[in-house]
Amino acid sequence: MHEALGTLTWRPLERRDAKASADLLNAMEAADQAGEFYDEEDTLQELVDPYTDLERGSLAVFDGDVMVGFMKTRYQPVGEGVQRVVMDGGVAPGYRRRGLGTRLLTAGVEAAKEQHARHGSTLKLAIDVHKPESMAGLAELMRAQNFEQVSYYQHLEHSLGDAIGDTTVPAGLSIEPWAAENDEDFRLVRNEAFAEDRLRAPMTAESWQSKITNQTFRPTVSFLLRDEVTGAPAGMLVTMSWDADTAATGIRDARFLLIATQPGYRKRGVAAALITHALRAAAAEGYDRALVEADSDNPFGAIRVYERAGFTPRLRFVSWALEI
Repeated sequence: MHEALGTLTWRPLERRDAKASADLLNAMEAADQAGEFYDEEDTLQELVDPYTDLERGSLAVFDGDVMVGFMKTRYQPVGEGVQRVVMDGGVAPGYRRRGLGTRLLTAGVEAAKEQHARHGSTLKLAIDVHKPESMAGLAELMRAQNFEQVSYYQHLEHSLGDAIGDTTVPAGLSIEPWAAENDEDFRLVRNEAFAEDRLRAPMTAESWQSKITNQTFRPTVSFLLRDEVTGAPAGMLVTMSWDADTAATGIRDARFLLIATQPGYRKRGVAAALITHALRAAAAEGYDRALVEADSDNPFGAIRVYERAGFTPRLRFVSWALEI
């Protein structure tokens, strides 16, 4: 159902909005400098997410045929102690400071509450928003809706033309590239390694296929470390690359989206070995730069691991949370 406010029209997002969504996100990027560009295929992938209910969990605002703001929620399929809903959204630069952000954020909170009630969860509800620190007015908007800043994510980059260290694989482990046969091992490591991460609820096979092994996945720069004796997976690194970023900047990035070590193999150099191996693979395949991010609350000193591998700080994203 459409609702008019002045010259603006409000309605839930639909799959046919992929192009309009990409145009809006790219307009936001010009102002916010988050280093993220989109094409229609990228945004369609988000709109067909199996854990996003567009009809009841999203809202978009249009000026004519142009999307000028949106909100979308994603209900985490599982939770432990707290049930989380991740919210994304934004407003085109020329339409900010007009109350659109407040309305969209308020609608997102209500949609999260409705989803939580509909799923019958008895857990406390937590709503998470993850946005670049550079976004003007973000802190004011979030605090006005009682969100609290809980952590930040440091983004780092590595110029692949720089010296890359030698790969030293820990004794008793061997490295192997991604393959259809070991894909489930990658997902297993991800889920077990991030079991305590509040923003990374365990991924189902369906969610893994939708969010990870989609058109942006780069299997030849994704690797698994395996225990040579037991055959158990010890750690993994997943690389993604967005063609829209390359088209907009002329820079081909290898984004190390997931780097994880199984609890029983930590403090043995697993992450360092995977990172160095992936850096060499990315350089050999002609990538210009490698990107990675690390949570400020990471208990294993991830930022220091990346810096030792030659990464340097780039920008920060802030994580906001509202518990209800």
